[in-house]
Amino acid sequence: MPYSDQAASEYLEALTKVSRRIRTVFNQQVTAHGLTYPRARALFRLARKQNMTQTELACELELEQATMVRLLDRMEENGLIERRPDPRDRRVKLIVLTPHGQEQAAFVRAVADEIRHQFFEGVDLEELKQGIALLEKISANVSNVEDTNVLA
Repeated sequence: MPYSDQAASEYLEALTKVSRRIRTVFNQQVTAHGLTYPRARALFRLARKQNMTQTELACELELEQATMVRLLDRMEENGLIERRPDPRDRRVKLIVLTPHGQEQAAFVRAVADEIRHQFFEGVDLEELKQGIALLEKISANVSNVEDTNVLA
């Protein structure tokens, strides 16, 4: 059975609302411990992949370069990161978590894990897989629209 415009509209509205609420809950948890949402996201990403360049991190976080520079400046001032020269290209700086940054990243990971367990309580694995498949299908369609608009 094909989708209806009404159902699609309601789905996108529900998706937007839940996305905002997830961010709000996560933000409340990390700010209660002295972190900002952008810093927490950066710590989370850097814990997964050390030695990222500023450009790589900006792409992953979907931030403009100027915003990324300000964020990294504050993180460096707070002893969370160090910028080190890339041995392959002296113009590039690699971003590395300090021991304090690693502690904070572990805290962010623990908060995210706890919240995720609460968010998905009562959700069946099969439902989750179906939801992922649906979002991946919609994402592919969004990419097609983006590609079409770029070429037009």
